[in-house]
Amino acid sequence: MATDGEGFVLWFTGLSGAGKTTLARLLEPELRRRGLRVEVLDGDVVRQALTRDLGYSREDRMRNIERVAFVAKLLARHGVAVLAAFITPYREMRAHLRREIGRLVEVYVRCPLEVCAARDVKGLYRKALAGEVPLFTGVSDPYEEPEAPDIVVETHRQGPEESARAILAWLEERGYIPPEPGAPPAAPCG
Repeated sequence: MATDGEGFVLWFTGLSGAGKTTLARLLEPELRRRGLRVEVLDGDVVRQALTRDLGYSREDRMRNIERVAFVAKLLARHGVAVLAAFITPYREMRAHLRREIGRLVEVYVRCPLEVCAARDVKGLYRKALAGEVPLFTGVSDPYEEPEAPDIVVETHRQGPEESARAILAWLEERGYIPPEPGAPPAAPCG
């Protein structure tokens, strides 16, 4: 458990606009409230600060994820709960994460392309569909759905708070995080 000095990485994968960053930002204060040290690594922010030298080819995307995995692994090794929100479109990338990061929890933020495009807060889908953004995941570049994620939330069927509660419950049940302060102790399993 992160409170015992061992951190973990909660890796959110899904299409642009699925709700990865929203969920990470919702979970951050809740995990802090439970006494954990927390860092959020967001794809857009990391692209501006750490990997701005990379493009969006498959090779560059892999390099981006390799760098982020290195940082996340270091943070987790020092007792930090890392919330990483990255599209991570290829299964090969997610397999790399599993090999590199010991305590990794893969969260598939599932949301249909049509819903993500309708949300389109950044205007990227409109540009991608018009051919103005090459190699756009889900439009002109594939998103390979995770085959065995640890957690699946469907943000087109449930609100952000409900999705966050489901993730917290999963983490609690498996001992990654302590119970909510003031909550009665959970009944023993078995």
